[in-house]
Amino acid sequence: MPRFMKRILFSFLILFSASVNAQTGFTVVKDAKPKAYSRMIFGQFIEHFHRQIYGGIFEPASPLADKDGFRTDVINALKELKIPIVRWPGGCFVSSYHWLDGVGQNRQPAFDKAWGVEDPNTFGTAEFVKWCRLIGAEPYICTNAGTGTPEEMSDWVEYCNLNIGKYGRLRKAHGFDEPFNVKYWSIGNENWGAFEIGAKSPAEWAPLVKESAKMMRAADPNVILLAAATEQETWTLPLLQHAGAWLNYICLHGYYGGQRSSYNDLIARTEDPERSIAATVAVLEKAKLRGKVKIAFDEWNPRGWHHPNFPGGSRPDGGGPNREALIKDREKADINAVYTMADAVFTACFLNTCLRNCEDVPIAGFSPVVNTRGALFVHPKGIVKRTTFHVLSMYANLLEKNVLPVKIHSERIGNVAVMDAVLTCNDERSKFVVAAVNKSPDKAVPLTMDFAALTGSVPENVQAVILSSASENDFNDIGAENRVQPVEKTLPVKDGTVEIPPHSVAVIKAAK
Repeated sequence: MPRFMKRILFSFLILFSASVNAQTGFTVVKDAKPKAYSRMIFGQFIEHFHRQIYGGIFEPASPLADKDGFRTDVINALKELKIPIVRWPGGCFVSSYHWLDGVGQNRQPAFDKAWGVEDPNTFGTAEFVKWCRLIGAEPYICTNAGTGTPEEMSDWVEYCNLNIGKYGRLRKAHGFDEPFNVKYWSIGNENWGAFEIGAKSPAEWAPLVKESAKMMRAADPNVILLAAATEQETWTLPLLQHAGAWLNYICLHGYYGGQRSSYNDLIARTEDPERSIAATVAVLEKAKLRGKVKIAFDEWNPRGWHHPNFPGGSRPDGGGPNREALIKDREKADINAVYTMADAVFTACFLNTCLRNCEDVPIAGFSPVVNTRGALFVHPKGIVKRTTFHVLSMYANLLEKNVLPVKIHSERIGNVAVMDAVLTCNDERSKFVVAAVNKSPDKAVPLTMDFAALTGSVPENVQAVILSSASENDFNDIGAENRVQPVEKTLPVKDGTVEIPPHSVAVIKAAK
């Protein structure tokens, strides 16, 4: 069939059913210089929601827990991800959380106004910091800017980082002579949302952030401060104009599908994060703060959390007469069949987006790290590494330290490009690693690589680690933990191209 006929036929095919030609590939941008990216983009998030903390990372009664109650199988698995930073305790939970309830020996359970349950407060600041150190991550604390005050936030900084003052001495009285040295602190969580406990208007938010930042820096001038924001100019520009001088980052959140979202549904959203970043950068430029204030995409997941009619503050009846049934319905978020190759492909595309925009986006946080939509499913007898876990592991362990800008040439299927790719390299530009994502559910794509710019000659084959499966709907589960897992392969090179399997993530190595 002539090429023009193929193009005509393509325009009539349904989403993701199109053929793709061998012109898909990338070329290295002329005179491009490598840009070091921050490993903080491989960060994670954990919240007091359902089984993320209790029955997830912390389960003192479990035979798999250590003496402090931390699940050791979870710790060992998460070490594989080389997690650089973890954000806690929320999320919506934090907007009615008072940190003093979770420190010391005499802890009292508290009602969680966001999620409608009682939290025992047995996992608090000290436990979080210790757990972060065990997995090798920096603790990142999100403060209560809903029902809390600037003073309460700064007192928390004092408790964690000072040896003097009422709260510095309180930490020492609790048995911790050395400061916790928590560097990263965010002011609030999604306070722009009507659903949030203690939601704020733009006019209320900017002064609150400024006063909170002033007091937190008074306690410790070396803290790195972030604040809840959006890509919307109406919210973020007043924040930056009023409080930008006090901030290091503004925070974006993004969820793109739901419990029933199909492969096609999620793949159609893979370019949305890039648009959100571009819109936020435009606001930073308007405020003349681009480069001084950066973006932390510190909550993101292919799918939004499953919590029908909650947080409780989102409706007048606080969850309604079927409250207990709605809380139980959260268990659907832990059905492993939901987390397919669609989630893996989206996750790789999101990380590629952060890598491309590394000068503006140094921090990100997959949300959450375990259970709910987490990359790791934790059950009483063990763990399951979901498809997203393997993508996070591949990126954390296999990429080189710099991004080298490339121009992608790709067919589009529906409203997105079929291929997404980034090129990483070492400082000497002698080693190259390509992270390539084929979004097509059923078509292999020949990816043309710019070997002339990379290695100077076309090799006969290249080495790759590929995450794929027989079906785009495959998933890992109890009893089928390894149905989807990365495989090392030698890929033949034909006319400068390598074939990328359908619905796959491929990390390809090349060297001079």
